[in-house]
Amino acid sequence: METALPPNKTIKWGIIGCGNVTEIKSGPPYKLTEGFDLIAVMRRDEAKVKDYAKRHQIKKYYTNAEALINDTDVDAVYIATPPDTHKFYALKVAKAGKICCIEKPMTPSYKDS
Repeated sequence: METALPPNKTIKWGIIGCGNVTEIKSGPPYKLTEGFDLIAVMRRDEAKVKDYAKRHQIKKYYTNAEALINDTDVDAVYIATPPDTHKFYALKVAKAGKICCIEKPMTPSYKDS
């Protein structure tokens, strides 16, 4: 599956896990970086994800990670969940043929990665 994007294309991002880290540290750059458009977020708690999306003017929100990953409008996924779920979500993003960003290691060991 082809993952390369045409030159000068805006990358439409989704974030899985929109907790405290994405509020002030890693979330704002996805809205402020030229060529990036943060269009979707996911959190299991519907009230919290709806509030997050509203406060950050994000068009779509999900309570199911696979729905965000498989959203045809989303080009790339930032995984901002606890480290023990990074590999699980990264493999789903890879299977969908999308760009994946994980701030921390995908697994606790090189061998597991």
